[in-house]
Order: sequence, then C-alpha cells, then structure tokens
Amino acid sequence: MSSTESPSVPAASVLPRVAPVRVGEGERLRSVGLPGVTLSVRSRPPAREGLPPAFFVHGLGGSSQNWSALMAELDGDVDGEAVDLPGFGDSPPPDDGDYSITGHARAVIRCLDAVGRGPVHLFGNSLGGAVATRVAAVRPDLVRTLTLVSPALPELRIQRTAVPTGLLGVPGIAALFTRLTREWTPEQRVRGVMALCYGDPARVSAEAFGHAVEELERRLQLPYFWDAMARSARGIVNAYTLGGQHGLWRQAERVLAPTLLIYGGRDQLVGFRMARKAARSFRDSRLLSLPEAGHVAMMEYPEVVAGAFRELLAQAATPDGDSAEDTES
Repeated sequence: MSSTESPSVPAASVLPRVAPVRVGEGERLRSVGLPGVTLSVRSRPPAREGLPPAFFVHGLGGSSQNWSALMAELDGDVDGEAVDLPGFGDSPPPDDGDYSITGHARAVIRCLDAVGRGPVHLFGNSLGGAVATRVAAVRPDLVRTLTLVSPALPELRIQRTAVPTGLLGVPGIAALFTRLTREWTPEQRVRGVMALCYGDPARVSAEAFGHAVEELERRLQLPYFWDAMARSARGIVNAYTLGGQHGLWRQAERVLAPTLLIYGGRDQLVGFRMARKAARSFRDSRLLSLPEAGHVAMMEYPEVVAGAFRELLAQAATPDGDSAEDTES
C-alpha cells in the first residue's frame, strides 16, 4: 500500500503530445518548475490591485478547472490561483512517484514558497481538503484562512458509494477496471462521475458537460493517468490509517487559521455526518451545510460558497467573531 515505489510511467520529457488543456475566458495557465516536480497553475487577473492571494487545491481525479467558477465569483475579493496537483490536469507526474497526502502537500508548500505568495487564503476539496489541512497544520505561516469543501478526512464508517473509489488504490484494481470498462465511451464515464459527485447532475450545463468530456478524452491519452489516480487513492487510504501526530484529525486540531467547512447533504464520497466532527476538531471553524449539494459544492453552488467565504473574511477580521458557527442553505 506504499506510494513510494518506483514510478512506472515515462519521464515527463518523453510523454506523448496530447491536446492542450482548456483555458477559460479570463484565465491564464503557467508552469512552475520546482525540485522534483513541475506544477501547472491556473489564475485569473484580479479585479483590482492589492487583493490578498488565494490558492485552490482540487480533489482526486479533478484539476484546477474545478475551481474556475468559484475563482470567477471571487475575482473581486482575492487574487486567485488554482494548482494542478502532480499527475493531474496539466501537471506531469512527480519524479519520485510520491502521490501520498504528504507528497501532494509538499508540492503545494514548495509552490507557495517558490512564488512567494504566502500567506494565502487556502481552499481544498476532497483529496485537496486533506492536503490543505496538512499544509495548514505544518506551515501555519503560509495560511491566512482555510476553506474546506467535503475534505477527505478519515471516517470509521465509509459510505457504501465511496468504496469503489477507495478500492481504486488496491494494486491491480485500476488495471482491472480499465479492462472491464474498455468499451465505455468518454460520455458514459463523465456521466458516471457526475452522478457520483453532484447532488443533482441535471445542474450541469451542456457546455460544461462537453468540456468535461474533452478533458477526459485528453487525460485518457496520458500513460500515467490511471497510475496517478490509483496512487493518489492509495495515499488517501494510507492517510486514513495513520495515527499519532501524523493523523489528519490530529493535524486538524493544530490548524490555527480561521476555517470554513462546507459539507453537502447528498455527498456520496464524504459522509455528511462528518461535518460535526470537523467543526469540533478545527479550533476556529464555521460550518456551512448545503443539503442539496454533493461532493463538489464549489462547482454546484459557487455563488453560495463565495458568499460564505466573504463572511469568513468579515468574521476573521473581527476579534470577537463567533467560531464553530453552523449555517444551512
């Protein structure tokens, strides 16, 4: 179950050419070269100069594009950048093949240190939520506030609908799944992912669905696609079993930054029941419950998430602001 075995994919310098990643209107994409890894970073020019920096970290199987809608909502509040984690989006695999939570967190920390943007308003979804929690715990100097959307923090009783994703981390399962689904079209695959991740897949526009299909078609041409998925899933499973100071719940207790927690009532991957535990664990937390949302509330309800973040900013700026506040939309 280790994610430190030798990489089984070609070096980034010999990877095949594939279609370029989509860059939305008003967005920019650049590469940041770091020791052992190259990261692709998506950004939007802020509405005005002097806005505080924000940094967005996506979940398993996602990319920086998962944050495009929210970044557009917040371009008058923050100077936003979203990263493609190693092996996802437009970022090639890490040289050491380390897709653990710690490995992804190390990449985020190196990126923030290299570009000198910290402290940032740090956002994370799912896997990215676990990564952001670790970053905030070990490098509090880099984080102003923390916003977590359905963070992948350990659960004792995992939902049945989340089991297949966890099994993806078992050696050989990804290859088996690839063989069993060889005849599936990209459209079928995207519909399956959206049915799993969205509270109401009908909210996805035809244009957004088309963009998701194009992105999946691009990724399926990458020889490391399933390897990155499997090893990152394995990293989540391994993090669930860690105890002591390295356990994610213990690290959540160490986070000093004001924290906004967002959970969806229809989330099939992270249990809605974990919201209360998270609110108790993060010492300075606000909880937003969205009964109709699934696993990616920032994509389903970007305007609601943006509003909650603005409230976090206002409360964090007030010394007597209430913590562990629970709201429902």
